[in-house]
Amino acid sequence: MFLETPDSNKQSKGWVEVICGSMFSGKTEELIRRLKRAQYAKQKVEIFKPAVDTRYDEEKVISHDANEVNSTPVPSSANILLLANDVDVIGIDEAQFFDDELPAVCSALANRGIRVIVAGLDMDYLGNPFGPIPHLMATAEYVSKIHAICVDCGDLAIHSNRIVASKDLVHLGEQEGYEALCRSCFLKKNS
Repeated sequence: MFLETPDSNKQSKGWVEVICGSMFSGKTEELIRRLKRAQYAKQKVEIFKPAVDTRYDEEKVISHDANEVNSTPVPSSANILLLANDVDVIGIDEAQFFDDELPAVCSALANRGIRVIVAGLDMDYLGNPFGPIPHLMATAEYVSKIHAICVDCGDLAIHSNRIVASKDLVHLGEQEGYEALCRSCFLKKNS
């Protein structure tokens, strides 16, 4: 566990924000929006993403709408603590792909007085809680659950339904591999 006390040179105003939901709900778009607002306010911002996520780019965080920001790919959440120096705001994208230490890392950063914004899937393709996101949701000061639109009926979608034949928990993909579904349509397709 990573416990850190607030930096005595910095007023302790740190906190953790979680942006979660299904695929195609706009999580990364919302993360980028918040980070750009912080940059506009002349705050020092650093963005991290898991090194395994190379779908759009090896270094940039890119939304489905092609909005993008530069980021630092890291192999584990502990690397974020090592690299987060002299910043006001940290963004973390695709947080579901990080290890179970991510909540402790985010807490340690917030204890330093840093605003930490985390975006990720809250459920896997089976509809189960995914990676460190549920723990982050429980311990964050702010949680925004955003929704996609169900491709079958048009209702609010909460599920990322996998449409390719893979049983691996982590299967990187886009619209060729996943579709957003509401609870009812997800149950119909997976019963």
